[in-house]
Amino acid sequence: MRVFSNPAGFGSLWFDNLATADGIPVAYDPQARAFIPMPPFCANRDIIGCNWIAPEPGRFCRSCAMTALAPDTSIPNAIPNWTRTEAAKRWVIDNLGRWHWFRPEDPGARPVFHMLAEGPTPVAMGHVDGVVTISVAEADPVLVTTRREALQEPYRTMIGHMRHEIAHMLWWRLSLRADFLDAFRAIFGDERANYQTALTRHYTDGPPPGWRDEFLTTYASAHPHEDWAESVAHLLHLTDISDSFIASGLSSAELPHANWDPYSEPDAAALIRVAVPLVVGVNHINRSMGLSDIYPFVLSQTAQRKLAFVHRWLRRGAQGL
Repeated sequence: MRVFSNPAGFGSLWFDNLATADGIPVAYDPQARAFIPMPPFCANRDIIGCNWIAPEPGRFCRSCAMTALAPDTSIPNAIPNWTRTEAAKRWVIDNLGRWHWFRPEDPGARPVFHMLAEGPTPVAMGHVDGVVTISVAEADPVLVTTRREALQEPYRTMIGHMRHEIAHMLWWRLSLRADFLDAFRAIFGDERANYQTALTRHYTDGPPPGWRDEFLTTYASAHPHEDWAESVAHLLHLTDISDSFIASGLSSAELPHANWDPYSEPDAAALIRVAVPLVVGVNHINRSMGLSDIYPFVLSQTAQRKLAFVHRWLRRGAQGL
């Protein structure tokens, strides 16, 4: 993610800022990829702290307009969890916009979000025909830590969930193309295999022996759909970590040149060659504070081929190239 210029004074702005250091209200324009110091602001600004602009006064921004179903705010912690969830959605929507997804130049369908708060029964997150269902409770720091331990997942955040679930929607979009499915099946396998049977087997038996040679995560080994979604999420992780590293003013001998843009890099192998040493370095920095690695994964050759496939399709797919 970039660091942005302050349109109303000195200093920089971060992606989630609502105001400058001097207290001047600002909002993010996702089309210009810049902050502006004037309304109209999103109708959700005062409710959940949305900092994007709206097309007209009283309207939702581009991201909030994708939420067709908001959580029941009478459920405890629904509003703070919804706030964090929408912030993660804006981050990922803007990431994908770097490859023209869900912007005005994208001729395809946008995702529709159902944001649900959890009562006594957990909410099952997932995607069906363009509708992405998200449990906003997964933004709660205590709950996400508990589930990370219970499910033995070394990385579990709302941005990660958003990248994974939107990836399913992207697969649905791409599957409408005549040239996608055969190419997908040659890399990931046949997604027509029974999904529920595959998940039951995964949760009963765990990943297959030697799964690290073929998959990024244990969950990716459950079914081709999950392998795709995990690969998309990890491509976005690596690309955005690299972009944020550069935007923060950091340097590395691994960078091709000073103005290198990871989102514009056409060669997935080159992107991975840069990203991997960067995440190893940042992992090491985290260890100096006793924190977990931000990217605790190993990229096998097979996983890298899957990332290259995803990279090729995400860079070309939104505009049907």
